[in-house]
Amino acid sequence: MLFLDRLRTNCEKYRSKTALEFRDGATTRTVTYRELLAGMSRSACWLASKGVGRGDRVAACLPKSVAAFQFHLAACSLGAVSVPLNPRCSVKELEYLVGDSGAKLLVLSHGLESPIPSTAVRSDLGTAIASIDPGEFQGIPPDSGVRREWTDASPDQLALMLYTSGTTGRPKGACITHGSLTANLDMLDKAWQWSASDTLLHALPLFHLHGLLVALHGALHAGATCIMHSSFDAGRIAADLQSGQCSVFMAVPTMYRRILAAIGDRSVDLRHMRLLTSGSDRLPVDVFDRIESQLGHRVVERYGMTETGIMLSNPVDGDRIAGQVGIPLPGVQMRVVDPETGATCEDCAVGEFQTRGPHVFAGYWQDARKTAESFAEDDWFRTGDIGLRDERGRYELKSRLKDIIISGGFNVYPVEVEHVLARHPDVDQCAVVGIPDPDWGEAVTAFVISANPRLQESELIRHCRKSLAAYKTPKRFVFMTSLPRNAMGKVRKGILARSIASANML
Repeated sequence: MLFLDRLRTNCEKYRSKTALEFRDGATTRTVTYRELLAGMSRSACWLASKGVGRGDRVAACLPKSVAAFQFHLAACSLGAVSVPLNPRCSVKELEYLVGDSGAKLLVLSHGLESPIPSTAVRSDLGTAIASIDPGEFQGIPPDSGVRREWTDASPDQLALMLYTSGTTGRPKGACITHGSLTANLDMLDKAWQWSASDTLLHALPLFHLHGLLVALHGALHAGATCIMHSSFDAGRIAADLQSGQCSVFMAVPTMYRRILAAIGDRSVDLRHMRLLTSGSDRLPVDVFDRIESQLGHRVVERYGMTETGIMLSNPVDGDRIAGQVGIPLPGVQMRVVDPETGATCEDCAVGEFQTRGPHVFAGYWQDARKTAESFAEDDWFRTGDIGLRDERGRYELKSRLKDIIISGGFNVYPVEVEHVLARHPDVDQCAVVGIPDPDWGEAVTAFVISANPRLQESELIRHCRKSLAAYKTPKRFVFMTSLPRNAMGKVRKGILARSIASANML
């Protein structure tokens, strides 16, 4: 049963049950499953009145809201392709994404803190532009003169297009079908033991795989309730975690750091929570340990990407090991291969992660060359991530293939160095990259945030040498007050290295 059919069934089965409880500061709005279905229908009628039909791309650049999610579902229910966009993107970024996707309609908001007026968007993109106020969503006509029935979808039909972060170039539209979306939800439903009795605490954005598909779709797929915050506030989230209302929480490492900072040195009993997960970036071992010691939970780390959904996860029942991303989900095929020869690696040997199965996307939008380059023979998708599988079949992520540092002819994996640095008591955050060097080829360079102004480079070198070979120990340290991150909290290492090099700081 495809997700849309499952959702419709759940809306009929749990009619009066709360599907979404949307919290925006002091304001709370509750939406039952019956009201969610009605809101989708109302949005679908409105979209149809704008000429949206099967196969059309619908770009929505809206703040996190019930309206934004209902527009997404409505587009899918019409057989159109939902294209959720970051509401904080610039006009130029927005124009590129809309133009690249060939969106028939762009839905903007005049309720944004930094609104993008429709007049600011180029008129030659061939895209109709509509502006709404998500805070007054009930004002959208229930029937705009167009009656629309639920459009049956096929597994190979496109459901949505999510743009990659563009860390290695301009963002690419990852085409996700109804079949691949549903397959991943079914896998996670089994692996994470979702049930209708769960309540998800949601603080992630809705334009990304993690917040939209893994978290929100996952909850509704199970018939669960979602308490959704309009934005992330560490104090409010910490209070909700302690309230006893929620059973599941999903976050990125940056969020966990801020929650721990809001709690301070106190220990908080969260044993009523069934599941805490972390993804979208590596969870430092020190943060993993602090969550366990202060919150009473061993976080479930998992591994996925826009093109594949979630592939690996530590088990809900069983060992959860810091620094490992677990085992393949039911139905996921994984292998580790030598990136140069393509030969399958033996256990504990480092190579590229590749995956195959119904969870894999259909390809990049209008980019047949990039799509072909991303697949090995027999439909194995090249993730571009480097790691290993140990003798127990558990996977450990090392780095992006393009992030490997070759220093003095040796391969250095930044994650390994970052793990060691993070164990120093005065290191709050760190990132390790390779900087061109005439002697070493690339110099292992660490960018460090520390609250201790007396922390010296010599101290960090001594600390690293206790655990790392000399060639892995950073040759240079740069002390920073912040690290550049994308919308999901990942450090943008390319920008970091380029900005430091251009400033001649090394």
